[in-house]
Amino acid sequence: MIDSGKNTAVKTARQHRPLSLTARVTVFVALAIGLSLVLISHLVLSAVHRHFAEQDAEELQVMTTAIERVLGESLGQSTDLVEALSHAISGHHGVYFEVQNQRGEILYSTFKDRLSEKAVVDAPTSTIHAANLLSWQADDTTYNGAISLIRVDGQNFRVATAIDMDFHLQFLSNFSQSLWLIMMLAGTVTLFAAWLGVRQGHTPIRELSESLRTVQADRLSVRLDQSNVPRELQGLVASFNLMIGRLENSFTRLIHFSADIAHELRTPLTNIITQTQVGLSKARSEGEYRELLYSNLEEQERLAKMVNDMLWLAKTDHDLLKPESEWLDLASEVRAILEFFEALAEEKHIQLRLEGNAPKVLGDRSMLRRAVSNLLSNAIRYTQPGEQVKVQLATAANDEVTLTVQNPGPEIPPEQLTKLFDRFYRVDPARARQSDGAGLGLAIVKSIIDAHGGRVQVSSDQEITQFTLFFPLQRNQ
Repeated sequence: MIDSGKNTAVKTARQHRPLSLTARVTVFVALAIGLSLVLISHLVLSAVHRHFAEQDAEELQVMTTAIERVLGESLGQSTDLVEALSHAISGHHGVYFEVQNQRGEILYSTFKDRLSEKAVVDAPTSTIHAANLLSWQADDTTYNGAISLIRVDGQNFRVATAIDMDFHLQFLSNFSQSLWLIMMLAGTVTLFAAWLGVRQGHTPIRELSESLRTVQADRLSVRLDQSNVPRELQGLVASFNLMIGRLENSFTRLIHFSADIAHELRTPLTNIITQTQVGLSKARSEGEYRELLYSNLEEQERLAKMVNDMLWLAKTDHDLLKPESEWLDLASEVRAILEFFEALAEEKHIQLRLEGNAPKVLGDRSMLRRAVSNLLSNAIRYTQPGEQVKVQLATAANDEVTLTVQNPGPEIPPEQLTKLFDRFYRVDPARARQSDGAGLGLAIVKSIIDAHGGRVQVSSDQEITQFTLFFPLQRNQ
C-alpha cells in the first residue's frame, strides 16, 4: 500500500509538472507559424482565385462585346443571324454562349443540352466583372459565366456567356496541394530552426545552472561575473550574487554566534563545575556549602538570563514577538526607569538627569522600558564616579521622536560603532567577563526599536558617547 501511494504521488507530480521553457517557446512558435502559414495560404489561394475570376470576367466581356457586334452587323444587313452567331466567337476554347430575343426565344446556343437553363437565375448585368460572375455545375462540368442585356436596333437581347472551369479547378487543386506541402515543409524547417535557436539560446542558462551547482556551504564566496552572461540574465546574476552575499554574511554571523555562545556558556559552566568539584573534594561546614551554593546560583542565574535573552532575540528574528501598542508618555516612563537605577547610580556616585520633553508615542511599555534600561545600564557601567548620565527627549525635524542616552567615557573607534549591536560583541578585545552582561543588551535594544518601526543611532567622541532612539511620530487619536 505504501509503494502504491508513492507511485500515485510520483505520477501526480509528473502530471502537474510544468512544461520546460524550450517546450513552451516551441509550442508558442509552432502555433504562431501554423497560424501564419494558414493565413498566408488563404491569402495566396484567394489571390489566385481572384486572378482567375478577373481573367474570366475580361474574357466574358470580350465575348459579350463580340456577340453584340455580330448582332448589330447581322440585323443591319439582314444576313443569316444563326450563321453569323456561329462565327461570332472564334479562337476561344471551352467557352459557351446563348442569345435570346426579347420574347425569350433562343436564337442561338452553344451550351450542351441548353445548359444555360440550369444556371442560377439572376438579373442581367450591365458590366461584367469578377464580383458579379455566376457559377453553376451541370453534367460534371463547372461553369463560370455572366448574363448581359444588349440592345441592338431597338431590340433587347439576353446574352448568357460562360467558361468551362474544369481546367482552372484542376489547376487550383494541384496548386493548393503543392502550396500546402510547401507550407508544411517550410513550417517544419522553421519550427526546427526555432527549437534549435531556443535550445542554443538557453545555453547561458545551462552554464549558469552548472555554475550554481558549485556553490556549497563552504564556498559561499563564489560570485558570478555579470559580463559573461547575456543582458537578459544580468539581473538574475546580480540577484544571485546579492543572495549569496547575504547568505555568506548570515553564515559568518552564525559561525561567530555559535563561537560566542560557546565562549559565553563555557565560563559560567566551568565556574560551576570547578566550584562544585572543590566543594566535593573534602568535607566542609554548613556555611561553606551555603556559600558554594550561592556562588553556583549566581552563575546559574547568569546562564538563565543569557538563555532567556537568546530565546527572546530568536523570537524577534522570526517576528514571534509583536508589540502590544499603547500611547506612552516617554517622560513618565524614563522617570520611572531613572528611579529604578537611582540606587545603583548613587552607589557609583553618578548623577542621572532627564532633559526635554516629547509627545506620546505608540509602543509596548515593557519592551521600551527594557530597551531604555539596557542603555542606562551600559551608560552607568562605563561612566566614571562624579560624572553625569543624561537622558534627552526631543522631536526631530523629520517628524520623529528621539530619546538620547549620553554618558562621558572613552571614545569608541568608528570601525567598531557599527558592530555594537551585534550579539555578544564587546569593544574590549579581551572579552573580559562582566558579571552584569553577556553582550546581548544592545542587540536587544535594536530588535525592540526595529519592532516599533524606529531606528537606533550611535556616536562617540573623546568626551561623550550617546545612543539615540528614533520613534515614528504618530498623531494621538
